[in-house]
Amino acid sequence: MKATLYTVIALIAFAANSLFGRMALAAGYIDAWSFTIIRLVSAAVCLAIIMTVYTYRLRRQALNLGSTSYEAILNDKGSWLSSASLVIYALCFSIAYVELDTGTGALILFSAVQLTMIGWGIYKKEQLSVLQWAAFIVAVVGFIYLMLPSAAVPSLLAATLMAISGVAWGIYSIRGKSCVSPLCATGFNFIRSLVAVPILSLIGMVYLDNIGLENVNLGNITIKGILLACASGAIASGMGYSIWYMAMPLLKKHPSSSGTALCTCACSHTGRGVFI
Repeated sequence: MKATLYTVIALIAFAANSLFGRMALAAGYIDAWSFTIIRLVSAAVCLAIIMTVYTYRLRRQALNLGSTSYEAILNDKGSWLSSASLVIYALCFSIAYVELDTGTGALILFSAVQLTMIGWGIYKKEQLSVLQWAAFIVAVVGFIYLMLPSAAVPSLLAATLMAISGVAWGIYSIRGKSCVSPLCATGFNFIRSLVAVPILSLIGMVYLDNIGLENVNLGNITIKGILLACASGAIASGMGYSIWYMAMPLLKKHPSSSGTALCTCACSHTGRGVFI
């Protein structure tokens, strides 16, 4: 029950992200490259503040109780692989998002995520239950049935970027199954992602036109676009990803919940696309 609840709450946050992203990018308030950078920075700042308060309270509790049981929680600092997956996902998705039809983009993303996670499970020789396979098949078939009427033939570059984004999100989700502290792991993953910000900024302002994209023009970034990117990062991404990481270990422990999660994910995606 808890696994399903956390999954639903996380997907609501992802849906909010969809709204923030569509409002900012579709209306031209900000470009996809700058949106991603601001999204990463705002999420890192927000989570750093929350983590500071959280760890302070945990240390005080541990001191008062004379317990060392909190050390595992405080020492969960995510990983560079998770951070790299996060950056690749966010950047590729933002760029592809503005180029793809909603149904097509959601279909590619959903398929890439699920194939990555199920493929990893098969590689690790995890025994998937009949319910899990049935839920997966029903989710995919239902998703394709609902999405195909709105799907359009995508450009190769945009489709590839969306597929890469889905694989990266699948890897990020798999990594979350072993985390001890969802908040700390997510926070440190976003903080590590800041290493990429100067590099992305330089590429965005100087080199994008070399790969067929327009260089970032700071004059085209509006206050509304910045605020929407901050909301996407600090509220929807930071909090949403922390709750998603809370769901991952529970889904691993309770396989029957995984089927529910997949179906919920499919239903969420059919709501005209989710900007996770």
